[in-house]
Amino acid sequence: MFKPSDFISVKRRIKPYIHETRILSSKSINEISGNNIFLKPECLQKTGSFKIRGAASKITSLAQGEKIDGVVTASSGNHGQAVAYMAKTFGIKATIVIPNNAPQAKIKAMEGYGAEIVLVGPMSNERLDMAQKIARERGYIYIPPYDDLEVIKGQGTIGLELIKWGEKIDKVFVPIGGGGLISGIASCIKTFYPKIKVIGVEPKGSCSMYTSWIKGEITEIATDTIADGLRAVKPGEITFPLVQKYVDNIVLVEEDEIKAAMALYMERMKLIVEPSGAVTLAAILKEEALNQNLVGIVSGGNVDITKISQYFLE
Repeated sequence: MFKPSDFISVKRRIKPYIHETRILSSKSINEISGNNIFLKPECLQKTGSFKIRGAASKITSLAQGEKIDGVVTASSGNHGQAVAYMAKTFGIKATIVIPNNAPQAKIKAMEGYGAEIVLVGPMSNERLDMAQKIARERGYIYIPPYDDLEVIKGQGTIGLELIKWGEKIDKVFVPIGGGGLISGIASCIKTFYPKIKVIGVEPKGSCSMYTSWIKGEITEIATDTIADGLRAVKPGEITFPLVQKYVDNIVLVEEDEIKAAMALYMERMKLIVEPSGAVTLAAILKEEALNQNLVGIVSGGNVDITKISQYFLE
């Protein structure tokens, strides 16, 4: 579906709006794991997560020729922040539909970028339906959180940066919510180096992609996890076939493993990583094979700092 030039052209287009995050490592985490672990800290990205890449890709593609009265999206928080930031950059009105249990830190950030916030119930389909309803009623352009080719190509620029990095990679571990991040990264990496393994990671309590992958068809599930960015009740119509084609395996992690990974980031690397971003390290630490070169995508760091202690006291 994608060519190398697709990711190269998008990377060039969104370069003014993103950081090219550097690769980090920790000697102590490597010793704990028995592998060489390299971390791509999108928690240090603009707006605090990888989502700015997809939002920048989509909005810059529209801004090249289409009149935009406003944009609307559905988000658990990170995508909404990214869309709000890009809308403010281009002087466009933005409405973000979010769950009523979204972290306050993410809500405040979106409001800080000037976005209108609409609260709905906690399920992902509730906010998707409301965002599309607003788009129809107001004539706004709907910016999908993951199920969109421009968004997917934007997220795939992370894969392009890993290829550019030039080090030998055995496996890349990527969080999965609706599938936009892993679809983009896997499509990009496999286009350049098919032998690199791409491993998806989901919380055991929110594993719609894994369930669909096993069944061979898109399947809706109930979700229950602290990783609020990964609570997709079902994969996307575009992302699921890409995961089937390009992803080598999907692993599940427990809630306690996510919390332990968050603590390890804070203790050993002085990084604040949200639960959704910590799932990859949680999965890497379960790897049985040793002496591999493993890359973990740290997808975001937007945590309500007043509630961090709750993760470790529950």
